[in-house]
Amino acid sequence: MTIERALLAVIIMALVTYIPRALPITLFRREIKSVRIKSFLNYVPYAVLGALTFPDVFESTGNVITALCGAIVAFLLAYFNRSLVIVAVGAILTVFVTGLLF
Repeated sequence: MTIERALLAVIIMALVTYIPRALPITLFRREIKSVRIKSFLNYVPYAVLGALTFPDVFESTGNVITALCGAIVAFLLAYFNRSLVIVAVGAILTVFVTGLLF
């Protein structure tokens, strides 16, 4: 790869990461007053994080059964408002124990 192509790649990556941050500022100059839009925007980070991480949950252990058991325990602990540390440790221990069984 030549230095020109590498520099072009860096510039394109910079633009691709800058545009999504700058575009909302330029389009929405006033405060958003719609309750529906505000509510929607409040859930976007969680939805994106879930969409990015959830598919990898089932490929992380190499065994779908252990991954499914860990995910179920994590969902249950999160549903009952346990802390993030408890959810993570519970899921890891579940994957470990079910890995010994299967």
